[in-house]
Amino acid sequence: MAKSKTFSSFVDALLAVLAGNAIYFLLMPHLPRAMHHSLFIEDWGLVVDFIICTAVFVLVKIVRK
Repeated sequence: MAKSKTFSSFVDALLAVLAGNAIYFLLMPHLPRAMHHSLFIEDWGLVVDFIICTAVFVLVKIVRK
């Protein structure tokens, strides 16, 4: 039972990260320059990406419930 729940949580997190990043990269051209993410740099774009991924994760958990 615990293994199944762990796998389910992993799939939820993977889905949230993939969908969240896809949404962010679709929105990025329309965001202000300060919210664009650069590789290997902690910036506002990373914060926006994290917020989107977290929102998608919460949405996936709500839908799965």
